Amino acid sequence: MKKTILLEWLKIVAGLIVFSFGVHLTIFANIGLAPWDCLGMGIAKHTPFNYGISMTIMAITILLIDVGLKEKIGFGTIIDALLTGNFVQAFNTLNRLPENHNTSFGICIMLIGFVFMALGMWIYMSAQQCCGPRDALLVGLGKRMPKVPIGIVEVLLWAVVLLIGFLLGGPVGIGTVISTFGAGLVMQLVYNLIRFEPRKLKHRDVLTVARQLRQNSGHNLRSDVNM
Repeated sequence: MKKTILLEWLKIVAGLIVFSFGVHLTIFANIGLAPWDCLGMGIAKHTPFNYGISMTIMAITILLIDVGLKEKIGFGTIIDALLTGNFVQAFNTLNRLPENHNTSFGICIMLIGFVFMALGMWIYMSAQQCCGPRDALLVGLGKRMPKVPIGIVEVLLWAVVLLIGFLLGGPVGIGTVISTFGAGLVMQLVYNLIRFEPRKLKHRDVLTVARQLRQNSGHNLRSDVNM
């Protein structure tokens, strides 16, 4: 069991690397950012932190809110909060290509980015150790507004995040609209092609995985004693 869980953690990290490359492509497209990335860039403009650190701080803050909302937190949630923003920043730093100024090319790059993001989420979620902090926040808010459709809750959350990001000087453009409405459609198309259904996953929180590790250690200890 311990080896299986370690492999799952490696799968989470691998998935986040693929996902982060997709996010990097949406930034490189230079046609406007999705709400959360817009906020991250806006924070970076007004602090000593780069985009990666800004996103990490924001993710940890959201994670703490998720805990306060008593949402299920897994090791996947924690790893996501700590690594994703920094992975994106690494790709941004390593990219030596000139800044894009072609809208059509930018749209193509952004759509390719969505595909990588969907594939990264597939790899990450298949470890079944809970979703990212922002998804947990959405679920938590949705539970507290039961009469409001979850899609409307998501739009309202994005609107608030985007407004704050815009006021902080985050990039807003046609890519923002495409990200808001197109990322989910591309994700669904990819998942249909690879026959992946996220709702069938059985996620385990931190306590469940820690219990499995402890039981495995106890079993190994008893085996050593018997030998």
